[in-house]
Amino acid sequence: MRILLIEDDPTLGAAVHDQIAADGHTVDLVQRLNAADSAMAVATYDLILLDLMLPDGRGIPFLRRVRSRGLSTPVIILTALDQVSDRIEGLNAGADDYLVKPFDLSELSARIGSVARRYSGNPNPVIQHGPLCIDLATRCVLRDQQAVALTAREWVLLEAFLSHPGQLLSKARLEDMLYSFDAEVESNAIEVHISRLRKKLGAELILTERGLGYRLGHG
Repeated sequence: MRILLIEDDPTLGAAVHDQIAADGHTVDLVQRLNAADSAMAVATYDLILLDLMLPDGRGIPFLRRVRSRGLSTPVIILTALDQVSDRIEGLNAGADDYLVKPFDLSELSARIGSVARRYSGNPNPVIQHGPLCIDLATRCVLRDQQAVALTAREWVLLEAFLSHPGQLLSKARLEDMLYSFDAEVESNAIEVHISRLRKKLGAELILTERGLGYRLGHG
């Protein structure tokens, strides 16, 4: 997934960034709401992590504003405000989950996975796809009962195809999922990752629509 992290505390921001990047997600970190608006204008995000007290405003009005524009991207609030009334306000404004600082980074990873599965239509983290048994929660995949090791980027691609069954995903969209703004992307990076996934999980797992993109096959 590509995640927008809106957090002005540099220490916490770096820790959260490193945690979710290690989980295999692409992360864009901004420290102000106006920077978040700019990022959202040029990139599509699968999830937003939102602090409530930013240097240029509060997160709740920002969340209400983006929801009023029709944005359906899931949002998890990260904040030191721990009153029940604060949580209710955040959820009523359109947040999908709420974590109070300080929080355990592994819990954040679990919450991200849970919200992502709800939005992808896979509340059950275990998916059977042809000869593959895929546990999205533990990031474990079995092919014919044999464990297969995937890299972080291979996992992001696999989850993207599983979340969009039958849909054509363009190379540009896949690059957007895999790489942050400051990443240097080689022209054949997507092809390389897909080739490796096919070798590990089956040649028919991902189908190529020449000149258009890729879609999930039957495994």
